[in-house]
Amino acid sequence: MTTPSISRRRFLRHATIGALAASAAADLVAQQAGERPASAAPGVRVLNPRGRVPVSFIIDDSTCLVNLNKFAIPQFAAAWGDQSNYHRYRWRDWPDEIPDDFVRQFGEWCGEHGVKGKYSVVPYPACVGRLDRELPGWTPREVEASLALVRTLMVPNWDIHPEMITHTRVIDLKTGHPYPERSPRFMENWEWTRARSVEELTDYLAYALQILKNVGLPCEGITTPGGFGNQVPAELAQATLQACRAVYHTAIPHYFRDLYDTGTRSVAPRVLYAAGLEGPDPRCVVSIIGCTGDWTGGWDCTEPEGADRYITADLRTGRLVEVIERGEPACLVSHWTGIYFNGAHTGFKIFQEVVKRLHQRFDHLLWMKLSEIARYWAARELTRLSRDGRVLTLHAPFACPAFTLQVDHSTPGPVTLRAGANPTPLQEVADARRLTAGTWVRQGETALCCFDLPQGASRLEFGAAPSR
Repeated sequence: MTTPSISRRRFLRHATIGALAASAAADLVAQQAGERPASAAPGVRVLNPRGRVPVSFIIDDSTCLVNLNKFAIPQFAAAWGDQSNYHRYRWRDWPDEIPDDFVRQFGEWCGEHGVKGKYSVVPYPACVGRLDRELPGWTPREVEASLALVRTLMVPNWDIHPEMITHTRVIDLKTGHPYPERSPRFMENWEWTRARSVEELTDYLAYALQILKNVGLPCEGITTPGGFGNQVPAELAQATLQACRAVYHTAIPHYFRDLYDTGTRSVAPRVLYAAGLEGPDPRCVVSIIGCTGDWTGGWDCTEPEGADRYITADLRTGRLVEVIERGEPACLVSHWTGIYFNGAHTGFKIFQEVVKRLHQRFDHLLWMKLSEIARYWAARELTRLSRDGRVLTLHAPFACPAFTLQVDHSTPGPVTLRAGANPTPLQEVADARRLTAGTWVRQGETALCCFDLPQGASRLEFGAAPSR
């Protein structure tokens, strides 16, 4: 068997856009949307949060201290044999560590520029060691300091995901050690998930999540390495739902598996397996979809394609421009090893240029964590709306910050949010760019209303609405 001559995340992209796109209909049938509310609210449309376009930065292959792919490449080479391309890499020349000083530099710069996203922490990186036990090559004090940096600097603006357990060899959950067979059949990136059941996948995901819980990191979702789960998309979605709920009691689990970096196929999140919407235990899982390839330097520190693939220097074209102008969430995808680029910071510099261009071109972007996007899309699709004249009734299985509606009405104001017996007047603002939670704006014969949607029943009252 020969290995594809493409990178791991390109492997994911080819799997989702090539083999998976060829069977896209089967994928959609396999993945079930689940329940949807019966709504009757003519003239009402749910908009993006605050009427803006969500943007997020998805970082793969990150962990504490370990330069993951320096240790991964020889394992990939062993799995695929002499015919693979992995033997060409000069991985021995790469540093063992991506230092915390770089994490601090990156995290502080992103914080200053409002950047949010997802940051993987591989729990047992390339089998070097477990973050909750021992990481050979680093002292316990160094590991704890690295974890503390993630907790304090990254967690406020970044979702933490396990990227399975090792990102290389499959772990035997009974022993805690890698399976002895060294082949693609027992590598997380390739064939192990083929024909796995929901129960088997749930156990594997829960094992990864538990390690991160043991070291005090919060998780609401997971990231798949390479082609993990590509042959079992329905089982992966259900396993994510079950594992995140079991380990972290997550209200709205989410996962990142797919990306579409060209074309017009929607990159909006998919809300799947919704159930119990009218009861005390609503549930769903959200598939977050990336919209770019890794053009910042890749997992293997190859020559990057650069900022122009995202947005050109004249700010007119590029993949991000296409997606943002469609109004869909623009989730950039990069690899931590390429951002660091063996100390050259090549990917980081490209990303900084991309952010500068985005903010020059657009004034209606909203940086969000993946969990925030997942929550918004779950509320968007699963909240039941009904309208009776000047009263709009909402039943939300999930609370949601900055929920934003466009409501047709000839005399829309004033606007009051009522949850239970508590009325909260929304404040009118002059234009849509000033929308925040608790405000509304007139636009012709419509009102744009932005408010923190409570779980359960609430209503918007327009003008002299009755206080029923």
